[in-house]
Amino acid sequence: MAKLGKRLSAAKEGFDALAQFDAAAAAKLVKERATAKFDETIEIAVNLGVDPRHADQMVRGVIALPHGTGKTMRVAVFARDAKAEEATAAGADLVGAEDLMEKIQGGEMDFDRVIATPDMMAVVGRLGKVLGPRGLMPNPKLGTVTPNVADAVKNAKAGEVQFRVEKAGIVHAGIGKASFSEEQIAENITAFMGAINKAKPSGAKGTYLKGATVSSTMGVGVKLDIASLAG
Repeated sequence: MAKLGKRLSAAKEGFDALAQFDAAAAAKLVKERATAKFDETIEIAVNLGVDPRHADQMVRGVIALPHGTGKTMRVAVFARDAKAEEATAAGADLVGAEDLMEKIQGGEMDFDRVIATPDMMAVVGRLGKVLGPRGLMPNPKLGTVTPNVADAVKNAKAGEVQFRVEKAGIVHAGIGKASFSEEQIAENITAFMGAINKAKPSGAKGTYLKGATVSSTMGVGVKLDIASLAG
């Protein structure tokens, strides 16, 4: 077994890795043990009892966290004319149509979210092989294909989080920063878990929430008490 570094060893000291905690206690532990020299991201991993290979067991959604994520979100918008102007006014970082498609085809990928008006999907669709694998393809179910581009841009900039279950049945997301207060981290944990509960698919059988862990980028994983968050 690899030897733990001094910092991680210190983070594990006095910590029961098998214990489970409610959102408030977990937030306190994670924040206390986030000792890196940068503002670590607070991450959550939720293990679900679903098989996403089946369409009726897919879990995906979007949640506007109470305190955002602490991350600067760069947003690209596919729109024309008045809608393009609305997107720019709302703070979009990249706005365009065919010209934006060509930039992306040329390798420009300096953005975290892609939004499109419905009439632009014929253009965006040509980028499926580029955007799809990165989870960036606009989707009406996530509010990223919409005529209300200004609201979509503002929501993305405010810290809206998209989530989607991976093949192994796990959902990962960044839900804050170590510089957040314990209360802010706890409220973001609770809000995210609430969104996961609401996204329970019709085909889910047996135990839906199997486990969840919160950690900072370089810190220890703190197990959540699922019963306290099952809502």
